[in-house]
Amino acid sequence: MPVRHLFTAAAAVPLGVLALATPAAAHVSAQPAAAGAYAMSSGRLGSSVAALVALAGVVAGGLALVRSSRNGAIAALVAGLIGMAIGALVVATSDGGLGTGNGLGGAFVALLVGLASAVIGGLALARARRTG
Repeated sequence: MPVRHLFTAAAAVPLGVLALATPAAAHVSAQPAAAGAYAMSSGRLGSSVAALVALAGVVAGGLALVRSSRNGAIAALVAGLIGMAIGALVVATSDGGLGTGNGLGGAFVALLVGLASAVIGGLALARARRTG
């Protein structure tokens, strides 16, 4: 019974975060569209963090594939999902197009690298289950 509650809470937390982020996303549209060439805007920072987390997941997944590690596979899955979630949040809140300095390009990269991390983590988890 407690495990069921844990899974329910784990599924409800991202929904609560997205619900709280909606009013903030409406406020972000009032900011200027373009950022300076060397300025680190919140979109750039968010997409950079998302891409780095997803890249760490790819590395953990690759190591888990080589070593048949269940913990590394789970870490790759979690890092990939976190990278994709942050990347999707940046894409949803970006008020400019590519090249405006809002981190939209980096967010798309984070989505792709996060997807790769999740796939590699899933493959590693299946291999770890199969080998013992």
